[in-house]
Amino acid sequence: MIKTIVFDLGGVIITLEQSKAIKRFVALGVKDAEKRLDPYRQSGIFGDLEIGKIDVETFRKELSLIAGQELTTEQCNNAWQGYVGDVPKRNLLALRRLKEEGYRIVLLSNTNPCMMEFVLSKRFDGEGHSLSDYMDALYVSYEVGMMKPDTNFFHYVLMQEKIMPEEVLFVDDSPKNVAVASQMRFRTYCPQNGADWTEEINKYLL
Repeated sequence: MIKTIVFDLGGVIITLEQSKAIKRFVALGVKDAEKRLDPYRQSGIFGDLEIGKIDVETFRKELSLIAGQELTTEQCNNAWQGYVGDVPKRNLLALRRLKEEGYRIVLLSNTNPCMMEFVLSKRFDGEGHSLSDYMDALYVSYEVGMMKPDTNFFHYVLMQEKIMPEEVLFVDDSPKNVAVASQMRFRTYCPQNGADWTEEINKYLL
């Protein structure tokens, strides 16, 4: 019986627009941004920020060296937030509905403080609410020090939530992340980036 639904952020709750993020980083002077950025898991200083090896100030300094000019934290935030394409109202309504139906709603995301500056702000839904208002718990890579599809990250969430994998539905747009979760006996659902999962998800809760 499913008790907890674990959602990815980018591609599921929000629509990802990697091309927009790339353009913003290129505009800052990061000419090879397309090689450096990935839809699912970052590497280099981008990955170091997402796994919590470096903080935003260190990232800003390192990115300034790559860009060949002094960048501000606001510029870094704006570039990262280029990943945000849309925050579909239907998704937020579905999160609220699922909570009302008794499911525990949890976030499990590879992300960073620059992205979360927007996500945890009252600008998030356009109505004065942050993502926290829609979630029971948030597990993010830069705070935990692990990234999907590391099985330790999944185990960490299970321990914190005090729940068995068979009692969890894991929703993520990355086939690799979903494959690992399936091997760990999670029930899984892999919608495509931006797809409307709000009705389809009900089939996985039966």
